[in-house]
Amino acid sequence: MRTVLAALNDGLHEAMGSDPGVIILGEDILDPYGGAFKVTRGLSTSFPDRVFTTPISEAAITGIAAGLAMRGMRPVVEIMFGDFLGLAFDQICNHACKFRWMYNNQVRVPMVVRTPMGGRRGYGPTHSQSMEKFFLGIPGLRVVAPNTVDDPGALLSRTIQHTEDPVLFVEHKILYTRAVRDDATTGDFEIRRFDGTALVRLRGAPAPSVTLACYGYMAELALEAMMKLALEQEIFAETIIFTTLAPFDPATLLEAVARTRRLVIAEEGTGFLGWGAEVAALATEKLGGRQPLAVRRVAARDTIIPSTRVLEDAVLPGAADIMSAAAAVSS
Repeated sequence: MRTVLAALNDGLHEAMGSDPGVIILGEDILDPYGGAFKVTRGLSTSFPDRVFTTPISEAAITGIAAGLAMRGMRPVVEIMFGDFLGLAFDQICNHACKFRWMYNNQVRVPMVVRTPMGGRRGYGPTHSQSMEKFFLGIPGLRVVAPNTVDDPGALLSRTIQHTEDPVLFVEHKILYTRAVRDDATTGDFEIRRFDGTALVRLRGAPAPSVTLACYGYMAELALEAMMKLALEQEIFAETIIFTTLAPFDPATLLEAVARTRRLVIAEEGTGFLGWGAEVAALATEKLGGRQPLAVRRVAARDTIIPSTRVLEDAVLPGAADIMSAAAAVSS
């Protein structure tokens, strides 16, 4: 079994081995510790001159990386927890994303900011949030979230080596121990991969009547819900998993929803003004018209994430919530 964590580690090794301009900066990322979630383990041993442990200052780390990127390097920043991205927001939004335009297209800022995100490990209010929605819609910034159906390591390596503008690479903590679904281990699922999305259906099932849209760890819950819906309620769904959250190509989504006319959007962050709201608005604008379009959003409750696991489970959305929403649009 190849885990998402192992795949991401392989992707970093691949990028650093292929391009001497790739460097990594972050807190506590040197061996033997290898980072809080061990994604950078082994890199400082293999590339001792290009892996730098830093002081605890997310703004400084990101600002230095932006400067290095403008000077021709390809820096990869690790922010230990996504909750701390607020400390780097100014350097990302007002500096890295704008330099190309402020300097009349004479510079590029090919930097990748990696960070673990999300809850479900009982880390409490300030280490369990899904902060990515605050970075969606920033001109010049691409937001990417790996999953288990599209090789996370290959995605990370490509992103590091081929981006010319800043990228926020959001890694859900729970996915680190999940197995990557390659072509030989798809099981009951048929997977079609596109640029920025993947379309998943149940193998041998009737034509889907509901479209599920999601990203990151919510894709795992959507696939669980899709299986249970078929077995328990004879509701057949398809799942569109987004890898690129912003800016995203809606073609796969719109093609699917044009057929089913039923859409359930699932995200772990709070629903108000979230990614799901934008997806719902886009689908409604493009496909609403005279023929009705049924849309439901599944998201976290609009509250602070509690410290206890029992209350955390009550706040964050689960597979049962996706099933309920799918049943509601199907009734």
